[in-house]
Amino acid sequence: MTMATAVGISACGVSLQWTNPNSYSSGKGCKYAGQSRALPIRILTVGKKRLPGVQLLVDEYIAKLKSYCHVDDVQIRSNPKNARNAMAQVDDEDIAVINLITSNDWVVILDERGLDLSSEHLAELLGDAGNTAASRLSFCIGGPYGHGQRVRKRANVSIKLSSMVLNHQIALVVLMEQIYRR
Repeated sequence: MTMATAVGISACGVSLQWTNPNSYSSGKGCKYAGQSRALPIRILTVGKKRLPGVQLLVDEYIAKLKSYCHVDDVQIRSNPKNARNAMAQVDDEDIAVINLITSNDWVVILDERGLDLSSEHLAELLGDAGNTAASRLSFCIGGPYGHGQRVRKRANVSIKLSSMVLNHQIALVVLMEQIYRR
């Protein structure tokens, strides 16, 4: 019989509750004080083909992060069904993203209306995610019209990287830097 585990996460005045049917198991090899385990990271980015310079930066950050945790970089084509309507496009992208998220993922969406965190608070929040029963940390970067309702409902937390709206490629590079700085 598996019991649900509820873990409270609090960072910079934000309290979250994570409930997962799997029991907590501690990982090994974490290099962060106070964090019980380093979660693998998956970054889901909706958008068009990346510029070569952006891909070089992403590859470099993944190589740097390898010694700390496993990082998957998943690109999802924007407007996968070539919808003419923006809402239909968001819905199609929403389904594509939600199909890649498992029930054990701790999901962070990037959104201009999300929490405005400092680098230190983001590091604390991500470190606290390692103390949950989550098996992976998934970051979602939306397409040109943002995230759909399914991804928003599934997210454990919504954060913003800037008060300005960022192109998904720029947001990816900024996110990779912040994860590395963690």
